Amino acid sequence: MSKLQGYQVSATDWRTALRNNEKNTRNVIILFLIIYILVGFLIDVYLNSVSVINPSTLQYSPNENNFNDLPQMSDLKEVAHKLVTFQIIPIATFGMIILAGFSLFITFMFHRGLVMSGTNYREITADNAQSMEEKQLYNVIEELKIAAGLNFMPKVYIIEADYMNAFASGFSEKSAMVAITQGLLDKLDRNELQAVMAHELSHIRHNDIRLTITVALLSNLILIAIDLLFRGVIYGRKRDNSLVVIILIARFLLPILTVLLILYLSRTREYMADAGCVELMRDNEPLARALIKIHEDTLKNKDHYQQEYSQTANESVRQSSYLYDPHYAGISTVKSINGLFSTHPSLEDRLKALGINPKDLNENE
Repeated sequence: MSKLQGYQVSATDWRTALRNNEKNTRNVIILFLIIYILVGFLIDVYLNSVSVINPSTLQYSPNENNFNDLPQMSDLKEVAHKLVTFQIIPIATFGMIILAGFSLFITFMFHRGLVMSGTNYREITADNAQSMEEKQLYNVIEELKIAAGLNFMPKVYIIEADYMNAFASGFSEKSAMVAITQGLLDKLDRNELQAVMAHELSHIRHNDIRLTITVALLSNLILIAIDLLFRGVIYGRKRDNSLVVIILIARFLLPILTVLLILYLSRTREYMADAGCVELMRDNEPLARALIKIHEDTLKNKDHYQQEYSQTANESVRQSSYLYDPHYAGISTVKSINGLFSTHPSLEDRLKALGINPKDLNENE
């Protein structure tokens, strides 16, 4: 008999889910890299477009105190060909790659401090655990670390907060950490707690943190680069030609495309972590119970948790890493336009992927 009242529980094919989501992730990463390189290439084309113009084609306009030195399509093709064949060194493209590498290094070095900043937390070890619950938490993570085949024990932190949530961070197994709120530790039973930690350790095992940081940083660099290029077109002399049209289109489409890709990638990784939890637990019910319990508790204490989230600094850094997105309970953790978008699948979709469906829905099918 299922312990999930009001739900129909069936087996979930976590192997297929992992394979499909891994494939989807790979496709998104490849697309991101292509966009990144194309933006760098577009900058190089823009910067080098004037150098190939035949001076005899320049015309003076009496109505404007400048030359109509705009490159034609044939000129742009010539520039592009020279860049592709390295007759012209694509300095901007290489520069963006170097900048990305340096930025990633800095981000990885300081990410743990950033992700924990603004919270009141303490580290839990096998020696300093102060209660049975804390000892149980550490033991559960230690057991799952072995089951997941991780080479290093992640650092364990408890955040002093009443709301129920958890997240993982770190750019490698060696630097990995998991954090859980006191509210979550107090209100979940051992199986539910184990499922939540299995989900978070699956993020570590799948290198999700490193991946999401990399994609977020590449996305920001893409938007900064295309915005600078756009400003160069608006305030510069190169206007009203095919290259300008391409830049203008990119300026308005790329922000939308990058947001959609990040959301899709983040939701794909959440499905993968849920499937990874089932793989480690060999049971889909504990995580489903934990998610439902967190959702119901958040709805019940919505006003109190809204105040707690809003008073905790740097929530935007942790928002995409949380196990549960409070947005689905009507809580806004970030007061910005980013709060309009959720990086997590809905609770209903996650439960469905786990093989958990409302009974009345199944009866009507």
